[in-house]
Amino acid sequence: MSNVDVIVIGAGIVGAACAHACTNAGLSVLVLEKDVIGGGTTGAGMGHLVVMDDSEAQFALSSYSRSLWHELATDAPARMEFSPCGTLWIAADDEEMAAVESKLRYYTDHDVTACRLDAPALYEHEPLLRPGLAGALLVPDDAVVYPPAAAAYLLEKAWAGGAHVRTGTAVTQIREGGVSVADGTDIEAEHVINAAGCGSPALTADLPVRKRKGHLAITQAHPGMLKHQIVELGYLKSAHAVEEDSVAFNLQPRPSGQILIGSSRQFGANDSRVDSDILGRMLERAQLFMPALEGVSLLRCWTGFRPATPNKRPLIGPRPERPHHWIATGHEGLGITTALGTGQLLADLIQGRSPAIDPEPFCPTCRECEEEPHA
Repeated sequence: MSNVDVIVIGAGIVGAACAHACTNAGLSVLVLEKDVIGGGTTGAGMGHLVVMDDSEAQFALSSYSRSLWHELATDAPARMEFSPCGTLWIAADDEEMAAVESKLRYYTDHDVTACRLDAPALYEHEPLLRPGLAGALLVPDDAVVYPPAAAAYLLEKAWAGGAHVRTGTAVTQIREGGVSVADGTDIEAEHVINAAGCGSPALTADLPVRKRKGHLAITQAHPGMLKHQIVELGYLKSAHAVEEDSVAFNLQPRPSGQILIGSSRQFGANDSRVDSDILGRMLERAQLFMPALEGVSLLRCWTGFRPATPNKRPLIGPRPERPHHWIATGHEGLGITTALGTGQLLADLIQGRSPAIDPEPFCPTCRECEEEPHA
């Protein structure tokens, strides 16, 4: 297949979502992946589908995307492991309970279902949390998914609509009218979407995207030990630490009964090996909030790299100087959540339709190098 409407570079969750949306829009699509489907950042992620409220733009994209995930899940296969477990944002003290009230007002004003839990209600929901916590915000419509299987499912749906996927095919250059690949051949396309994650700057010059390393660990199965995705409100401070290494309490229940433990963030760490100090701090933080984890065996620990931007927003849209060269990268820790919204946004823009949300905050222009303070 040499001539298509759209070439998507990357078969991670964002590239798969772009291929799915473009195929649904009636476009012919070719996906080129240098490695395997759902590898890279997608294969290393938690799979939390969460509405975030750090900015109006982030809220718009994450809430829109979460609604698309719920639609997709109506006929998704079991292997995608979609679980509408909800999120508990944990408040450790009265100051963080004030943050709970603020988030609750914002979500309520924007038609996102959420409720405040005082301490007794929190322990009814998750009795194994450590004593003395002040309460939480429950967002019941948040969910989790198994990212590699979700990427594969999106590409299966795209393939059923006529898309083609080539793995083991590295793109070396995005050029006018298509791409060049490692075997020296050129492939023609009217539009090219760079969804190569951490590898995207190598194909599109001057993208303000750099790698941010993270650690995760998964336990043996302990069914019933955890019911919700649990995140400490202090996680937001960790997520916005631009240069410092940081860890935060973040637990996810898997349908298998296993518990996924996160999370950490490191800039400037290019070694993929597990950092024993960071991992130790992360596990210590988890046990601080849930002491019962101390007696639970870990099955595996691993690292991954997130494509991050200075202002915490993904880059989605056309290159101003090359309108047929499209960008879909820089999602950092929200790539799973926002993948479907990203794909639909680009499909709408490519076809000249008005998207469901404002695309301007994500436009990949030079202003994206500026850091945006979080709300």
